[in-house]
Amino acid sequence: MDASEPRNLAPHLPERLKHKPRWLLNRLRCMTPAEVAFRAARALQVRAERLGALRSARAPEAQFGQSVHAWVCLPSNAHAARYLAAADRVRSGVLDVFALRDADLGQPPRWNRDPKSGIQAPLVYGKTLDYRDPDLVGDIKYLWEPNRHLQLVTLAQAYAMSGAVKYFEELAEQLDSWFIACPSGLGPNWASALEAAIRLVNWSIAWQLIGGAGCRQFESPRYAGLRRRWLRSVFEHAEFVRGWFSLHSSANNHLIGEAAGLFIAGVTWPHWKRASLWADTGKRVLEREALAQNAPDGVNREQAVWYQHFVLDLLVFCLLAGRANGRRFSAEYEARIESMLDYLASIMDAGGNVPQFGDADDGRMARLAQGEGFCPYKSLLATGAILFGRGDFKLKAGPLDDKTRALIGPKADEEYARLDTKKTRLPLRRAFPHGGCYVLGCELGTPHEIRLVADAGALGYRAIAAHGHADALSFTLSAGGREFLIDPGTYAYHTQGAWRQYFRGTSAHNTVRIDGLDQSVQGGNFLWLKKANAGCSQWLSSAEKDRFEGWHDGYTRLSDPVKHRRLIELDKAARRIVVEDTLEMDEDHEVELFFHCHEQSEVIPAERGFVVRRGDASLQIALPDIAEGKMQVYCGSLAPMSGWVSRAFDCRQPAPTIVWRVRLTGRSVLRTAFHVRFA
Repeated sequence: MDASEPRNLAPHLPERLKHKPRWLLNRLRCMTPAEVAFRAARALQVRAERLGALRSARAPEAQFGQSVHAWVCLPSNAHAARYLAAADRVRSGVLDVFALRDADLGQPPRWNRDPKSGIQAPLVYGKTLDYRDPDLVGDIKYLWEPNRHLQLVTLAQAYAMSGAVKYFEELAEQLDSWFIACPSGLGPNWASALEAAIRLVNWSIAWQLIGGAGCRQFESPRYAGLRRRWLRSVFEHAEFVRGWFSLHSSANNHLIGEAAGLFIAGVTWPHWKRASLWADTGKRVLEREALAQNAPDGVNREQAVWYQHFVLDLLVFCLLAGRANGRRFSAEYEARIESMLDYLASIMDAGGNVPQFGDADDGRMARLAQGEGFCPYKSLLATGAILFGRGDFKLKAGPLDDKTRALIGPKADEEYARLDTKKTRLPLRRAFPHGGCYVLGCELGTPHEIRLVADAGALGYRAIAAHGHADALSFTLSAGGREFLIDPGTYAYHTQGAWRQYFRGTSAHNTVRIDGLDQSVQGGNFLWLKKANAGCSQWLSSAEKDRFEGWHDGYTRLSDPVKHRRLIELDKAARRIVVEDTLEMDEDHEVELFFHCHEQSEVIPAERGFVVRRGDASLQIALPDIAEGKMQVYCGSLAPMSGWVSRAFDCRQPAPTIVWRVRLTGRSVLRTAFHVRFA
């Protein structure tokens, strides 16, 4: 090449630089003029802060003497050995961080380092740091997770249970090392208001468990300055969160989390005049967003079951913190929490499984229970059973868990035992029209139940629908508490773009795909450009049959528009389900049907379809009777990506996926039959 000839540098650029301009353009396309103006003003604010023209308020000296009431305690009847063992593991510098088991974080931990990639994020002004850039920060989820400080709660529990100073020493060392490594406003741990808010919640719990401002260790010469340093950072965190709320198209679960952290900081540390402002502001936002982000029928508008749990934790924590400290929430706020629990109870099958609809990142607000077998969904139902006197929630939750004991207090077991599961049970809700979720089933709650959960909801919340998946008219199916047809989950967030696209895409869900395209158009890892509208046109339920009919318009964007309608009918006596897909179109299109099977199932070829077996239960699938149709089973395939399930963030494993393909012209009807049998 001639030296004077312009070179195409694109092939030599890091992947992030090739795609960033496109992502920015896509992001702008999802903003209103008001949001563009808001973000421009915020960018100017950040520039002024970075240059020192605007300064954050300095933390005044804390004033003690105010009455503060704890809203969390040690779980009664807890197996102390579990908690002490977990705390000893923290003391050794080892944590499980998503897919990393026994990750060595260092002693003290290297707070600005991604433990997965080993990349050390720069200590630049946090609000300007591009935390989406894996070349700069690694996988930000892995970096942030230890910085949420859930492990400090574990140390505080162990200290409170045993009185052993070694646990307080470790807690103090981790805090002081964090204050040094993460000075206010600098680095990746000051890039997100949500992360700062979650840290505040865990600090609040740890603070309460060690005894609050009156903790006797604060009086020892060794830790004389710790209380002052900790409180100064609390003040800096709360002020950072208050001035950096996620707003406009970003006002999703992040805003609820930020408001929760601010509210809890205000009631936990009322040692400054500003604390009342934190509590008031947090409560006002929570009251508004609890109703805005969660539909009247209880379905979280992000259309992601994991975030249903995450938001419920936030709302319940604040409800209890407020009750304990004379800041009660409205009846509407409490009623919306109960409706959200109703939805969880309705989609949970007899085995305690819930569909993995939408995104899931395994992020938790706090870890209050130790030991194997803890189920966050059952725990929420147990807490809700006591809060709302609901025996049906208790029936779903099973035995009381330590998290509920820690939140409800010493009388939790007594109150739970008092609940009569027959007298305090409400009828099961089956239809959630605002959220677009419908539950078809028979013999529900028994060893022979059939439970099918159909999705005709919106793609997600607000303009970007950040945590939604292209799963319109998909469904999950379980029999006898065993999952047969599943939603494969999420797997990836900020990194591994191809996998992120696959797990969000239509082919990773039990629905129809046209011409190899997703129903909705992805514009980034947390961004959709064109969104399918979906809805339910008919819902009927009787002792004999359940019938759901839904539609979506995602493929009407094609040059030859395709309208998809799906009818699902359950014959309860015959234990037979018929799924009828109607495609309204004029020209020819490639049509694919996907059925994702549980990873432990055995898929056996049969006439016109397959038999899927799990233990003593089986599901016979008869695929559409069209001669040109071809069927195939993928399991752990990379080309094409198919046959995978993710049960935890950044973890995936092979699982059988049945795919049926055909090329069709004009209006077509595809009929698939399912027959559930028990040995």
